Amino acid sequence: MTDTALQQAIAQVKESAAPVVRTFFDEPTFTATHVVHDPATKRAAIIDSVADFDQPSGRITHTSADAVIAYVRDEGLSVDWLLETHAHADHLSDAPYLQEHLGGRIVIGRDILTVQGVFGTIFNEPDSFARDGSQFDQLMGDGEAFALGNIPAVALHVPGHTPACMAYVIGDAAFVGDTLFMPDYGTARADFPGGDARTLFRSIRRLMQGKPPLAPNAPATCMFTAM
Repeated sequence: MTDTALQQAIAQVKESAAPVVRTFFDEPTFTATHVVHDPATKRAAIIDSVADFDQPSGRITHTSADAVIAYVRDEGLSVDWLLETHAHADHLSDAPYLQEHLGGRIVIGRDILTVQGVFGTIFNEPDSFARDGSQFDQLMGDGEAFALGNIPAVALHVPGHTPACMAYVIGDAAFVGDTLFMPDYGTARADFPGGDARTLFRSIRRLMQGKPPLAPNAPATCMFTAM
């Protein structure tokens, strides 16, 4: 069976212009936040933002996000997308804070509904906890196309670490979340509720079928988000 979504991503990589990528590394959570933009139109996406959480005090601050905001404003960018590769177990997303200051649509994979259902049951969440993905502006499915200015983009469903993990291929750059780490650290754990090592292996093989450049040895614009 032909993997239409993957073939679309491969064709896009071969034909599209390269986006500009600026990566912010958050050492406490070992997370890479990427600001990606089309140099021609200055339209931008922010991928996997981080809120600063002090566990002893329970205090949330926005130092990491403020650095991203400063960069976006200094470069004169307009943010269209706030993309989450998955729901993170080891850090908080700061997408709502970024949206408040920069705009953009908060996006995650459509299978977040599965994750919400599993964790809602495990943590005995009340009925007031919505399990329909309504906390996000848009839920993307496998092969769903979008754009960053003049640069085409496509979402790929790459489950295994969580059921909802997504990779976003923007121009010639692939942002694969925790499916693969940069460039030779291996993969994420698959023992969280809903995770599955066999499924993760299949997702990795799917990405590797696209090499080059959807692989760890791809050009520098291929980003592999840690944690």
